[in-house]
Amino acid sequence: MPRNSAETKKTDTHRNLKTIASLLPYLWEFKTRVILALSLLILAKLANVSVPLVLKEIVDALNQPQAVLVLPVFLLIGYGVLRLCSTLFGELRDAVFAKVTQRAIRRIATRVFAHLHALSLRFHLERQTGGVSRDIERGTRGISFLMNFMLFNILPTLLEIILVMAILIKQYDMLFAVIIFITLLAYIALTLIVTEWRMIFRRTMNTMDSKANTQAIDSLLNYETVKYFGNETWESRRYDEHLQTWEKAAIRNQVSLAALNSGQSAIIAIGMTLLMFLAADHVMQGTMTIGDLVLVNAFLLQLYMPLHFLGFVYREIKHSLADMERMFSLLDENREIQDKPGAGALQLQDKKPATIRFDHVNFSYDANRQILFDVSFEIPAGRNIAVVGHSGSGKSTLARLLFRFYDVQSGVITIDGQDIRDITQQSLRAAIGIVPQDTVLFNDSIYYNIAYGRPGATPEEVYAAAKSAHIHDFIDALPDKYATVVGERGLKLSGGEKQRVAIARTLLKNPAILIFDEATSALDSHAEKQIQSELKRIAQNRTTLTIAHRLSTIADADQILVMDSGRIIEYGRHPQLLAAGQTYARLWTLQQQEQQKQLH
Repeated sequence: MPRNSAETKKTDTHRNLKTIASLLPYLWEFKTRVILALSLLILAKLANVSVPLVLKEIVDALNQPQAVLVLPVFLLIGYGVLRLCSTLFGELRDAVFAKVTQRAIRRIATRVFAHLHALSLRFHLERQTGGVSRDIERGTRGISFLMNFMLFNILPTLLEIILVMAILIKQYDMLFAVIIFITLLAYIALTLIVTEWRMIFRRTMNTMDSKANTQAIDSLLNYETVKYFGNETWESRRYDEHLQTWEKAAIRNQVSLAALNSGQSAIIAIGMTLLMFLAADHVMQGTMTIGDLVLVNAFLLQLYMPLHFLGFVYREIKHSLADMERMFSLLDENREIQDKPGAGALQLQDKKPATIRFDHVNFSYDANRQILFDVSFEIPAGRNIAVVGHSGSGKSTLARLLFRFYDVQSGVITIDGQDIRDITQQSLRAAIGIVPQDTVLFNDSIYYNIAYGRPGATPEEVYAAAKSAHIHDFIDALPDKYATVVGERGLKLSGGEKQRVAIARTLLKNPAILIFDEATSALDSHAEKQIQSELKRIAQNRTTLTIAHRLSTIADADQILVMDSGRIIEYGRHPQLLAAGQTYARLWTLQQQEQQKQLH
């Protein structure tokens, strides 16, 4: 057991050093500012240490017999100037260093954000949005604290302690320095031991805070579902359970903090009392003046405040490291899908559609559940291939693999003969447009959501795309027109309206390859016919993969693949598949019967 504890501590230390080291490049970027800030820091501390020395001279000058008493004007002015300089240099230091800290926060937060977008779909299906956002928030806050306080509180406090001890050793009894040194050791030992013990409460607080935030965001995003089932009380109880564990850890954290502060104050008080006894004894013996007594007392007060603050800083640095640890762990998440070194862009023949080929593809999301089995088919350039089958047959997985959200376990997917694993993801996805079954929009304007297909598009191009998707008239009738905000995940729009926005967005992108993943599933029959003719128009001269549930929408496809349990069990044109009288024909008959029932 001790060995495990030692190993854990060693791992924590290594992790902390790694976290601190990761900040160094951001300091080095502004090395001139850092050097200037450190210079101001040293000047501030020299001014601070000089104040008691001048105060001693003032007291001694004023402690003369009345006959020889002279007002020490120069010393009094010097005292005021030094007081001002100790504060002024500190404020200048903070102003100079502000850009370094804020730039580091910006760069690291952006780096984490970009890394999260670079991670695979697998990670994002498993992540908890609320917890991740909380980790980033606390981590960036921790960076600010760590950079400021490590550089401008620990270092100057140590510098001040060294200067004070050097002055005391040089001018007075060595015993002064010995008492201060022992007091420091006792203080630091208590702080280190208790703070390490308290870290478990902080980590528990962080974990439960993230869980509570995750649950709260998840619950609010699914507001309608909560209302449908009348589960408001249930959601509040679940939220409160997380906060209850957080509350217990927070109380223990606060109580242990009070105990630590009391212990630190006791050590400082004992040290100061011993030093004052020693100084008073020297004054009684005539080896020290009243000014010397004031000097020692002033030094002790100057040491007491930063030393007491040092305990707080050390605790907060440990807390900041714990906060940053969770954020930096996101950067350690492995990018499952990465571009190969030297990967080139997808090469497509100018103004000619591409040919897509799936060649003996096997795929599974995890080792225990294979989704695709030896799937092979080709979508000739400019043709429309439709894929049908029951839910869970693997249809949508084909689109995810073509986008390279995952890599196949075996086999190969090519576009114009180029293995999609050998080209950059950016160029691959730039060439493909998708209208998904479940359209999720940004909580922004309709204009923004359409323009997202090609952010550099002109307003005229955005309006043209909306007209092609038959949604322009609807938008134009709204009070705020294109500036209408669609709400979280587009909830202010109906399913059909969201789908039309998605179609407009894809039209604006103008890709060489199109994927329709049950693109008209949210539309009524009348709207579906309107959109269907538009989809056929935009699919002309483009290579198209249509994933469909309603067979009537793909009856005129160049070829239809029928999938079942991850395998292609039939393929051919609509008349051929009906004539074969197998799975496709049964599905067709079933859907026709359902349509007849709806009409009657």
